[in-house]
Amino acid sequence: QLQASGGGLVPSGGSLRLSCAASGITLKDYSVGWFRRVPGKQSEGVGCISSKNDNTYYPDLVKGRFIISRVNSENTVYLQMNNLKPGDTANYYCAASPRTTILSQLQHSEEYDYWGPGTQVTVSS
Repeated sequence: QLQASGGGLVPSGGSLRLSCAASGITLKDYSVGWFRRVPGKQSEGVGCISSKNDNTYYPDLVKGRFIISRVNSENTVYLQMNNLKPGDTANYYCAASPRTTILSQLQHSEEYDYWGPGTQVTVSS
């Protein structure tokens, strides 16, 4: 029901916009989180957007570089990633929560019910 797309290979300092498209659910009614995973490491959150007022949260490692937004008419949430660094290389995926709106809770993967396959982002040095 969720599908992340838009990944690719970019040079350091470049930008990418990832999409999280939904089918079967109306994404504007859900809080959405973006996560990333590198093989051999734990998954980490890179931001979330609450279904309540579209408030957003970003961890320090991406704050000021990543922006999450919604386009309700497209039933899609976007992750704009700017000034990418080699350390941002990972598989990125999105998740949706129908019940949680508090940003501090949305940082945790356990709050999400719907997950989609990821898209690979590779940043070259």
